[in-house]
Amino acid sequence: MDKKIIYYNDISDDFEEHKKEPIKIDSSYKYLHKNPLWNLISFIAYRIIATPIAYLFMKIRFNFKVENKEVLKKTKGQGHFIYSNHTQLIGDAFAPTLINFPRKTYVVVHPYNVSMPFWGKIIKLLGPLPIPDDLDAGRNFFDAMKKIIARKQAIVIYPEAHVWSYYTKIREFDESSFKYPVKLNVPVYTATTTYKERKNRVPQIITYIDGPFYPTGNSTSEKKMSLKNMVFEKMEERAKYSNTEYIKYVKNKENVDD
Repeated sequence: MDKKIIYYNDISDDFEEHKKEPIKIDSSYKYLHKNPLWNLISFIAYRIIATPIAYLFMKIRFNFKVENKEVLKKTKGQGHFIYSNHTQLIGDAFAPTLINFPRKTYVVVHPYNVSMPFWGKIIKLLGPLPIPDDLDAGRNFFDAMKKIIARKQAIVIYPEAHVWSYYTKIREFDESSFKYPVKLNVPVYTATTTYKERKNRVPQIITYIDGPFYPTGNSTSEKKMSLKNMVFEKMEERAKYSNTEYIKYVKNKENVDD
C-alpha cells in the first residue's frame, strides 16, 4: 500500500478545509443551558445516541483501546482537565466520551464546529466549548469551565490546535491553555493517541492515560509552564509507542532550516 505523504511548512499548518466563515463567539453565545427541556434533549443526544455511536465507530474502525485508565480514579470526586494530541477529525470528537465514561466530558473546539448549518446545532447538544472571540465571551467561557469542574466533570483540550491525521509525534504547543487548570486548581491528565500497525487496514488506536499532574512554581506563569512541560514530556514519551506511520509528514525543503 502506497503511503500518503503530506508536505507542511510549519507545525501550525491547518489541513482542514472550512467552506464557510465560523460564527463569532461573543457574549451572546450560551455555553451552558438552564432550560430543562434543552438539558433533557442534550442528555438523550449525548448519552443515549452519541455514546453508542462513538463506541461502535471507534471499535469498528480503529479497534480502539484505552490503557492505564485506572489512574483517573486517583482524583475521583474532582473535576479535571485532559490534554491530548490532535490526530483524528471524527475520532477526537468521539474518544473523550469513551475515555471518561460514565462521566460527561466537554471538549474545547474551534468555532467552526458549531457553525455548520445542521451539524453545528447537533454538536451544540453534546457539550462543546468553542473558543471565544472577545473578552466578554472569554469570561462566559471560563465561567462555564468553573461550573463543569464544580459538577466533577471533565474538560478536554487539544493544545496542538489543528488536526494532523494519523501523526505519530507530538507537535510543540505553548502554555496558554494551561491557565485554566491553574486558575481552578484542579488536576491534569494526558490522553496520548498512538497507532499500532494492522495489515492492510487503518492502524489500531491505543490511547494512554497518565497523571494526575499538578503545577510547580509560585507565579501563574511558572505554574502554566511547569504543567505544559510535564504534559508535553509525558505525551512525547507515550507517542513513541506508535509503531506505524500511516501518513507521512514531510517538511518542505525550503523550510527545513527555519
